[in-house]
Amino acid sequence: MSRRLKVVVLVALVLVALGGGGLWWYLDDDAPDEVSLEDAVGQVDVSEDGGGATPTTAGSAIEGTWDVDTESGDFDFESATGTFVGFRVDEELAGIGAATAVGRTGDVTGSFTIEGTSVTAAEFEVDLTTITTNETRRDDRVQDALETDRFPTARFTLAEPIDLGEAAADGEPVQVAAPGELTIHGVTRPVEFPLEAQLVDDTVVVVGSLDLTFADYEVEAPTSPIVLGVEDHGILELQFLLARA
Repeated sequence: MSRRLKVVVLVALVLVALGGGGLWWYLDDDAPDEVSLEDAVGQVDVSEDGGGATPTTAGSAIEGTWDVDTESGDFDFESATGTFVGFRVDEELAGIGAATAVGRTGDVTGSFTIEGTSVTAAEFEVDLTTITTNETRRDDRVQDALETDRFPTARFTLAEPIDLGEAAADGEPVQVAAPGELTIHGVTRPVEFPLEAQLVDDTVVVVGSLDLTFADYEVEAPTSPIVLGVEDHGILELQFLLARA
């Protein structure tokens, strides 16, 4: 066997061994799209005539309590049409280059209350033990990094009311910053979560993305010889469908 061929075989064996040991990150950049209000609204249950859902009629009430709906839509990496929470992290992989790692779970509970045009209370909880990625060899690494055996849930609690404005009741999209307390890995910190929302038929659709620094929540990203560099921060993203309680 020539020296060059031996080197190629050795490199291949190393890569196989690394894959067998489990990588946290994608081996290629096949990450699903980022959350989008337009996409989420278009995925709400289609009407009987075969068209997509449309914004609610003017004057429809939005007051009351709205619960997270985990029954509507589907949750997978090809077509996440329902409720989910997840993360996005950029890294640099040896021999591959830039890639994005994504993990998600559809196990979300919670609700918010609207009085007039203001959200006066909101609390949501996520089961982190069910976060999966589309690369199963990474799943255990995610659980280890978040220490879900000790800290199985994440939680967000609204700290003060949010004014949605009069247009929200007419089915217009709104953009707000939700001030609250976010708990991950047993650490609670104040945040302002940028959100977009829209009332569509009988469903409130909410999406949002928040950039978090791992060290703020005492989380250490797993490492691997194939990972040349990992960002020290990542995106917490959500897509909620909510139904009137």
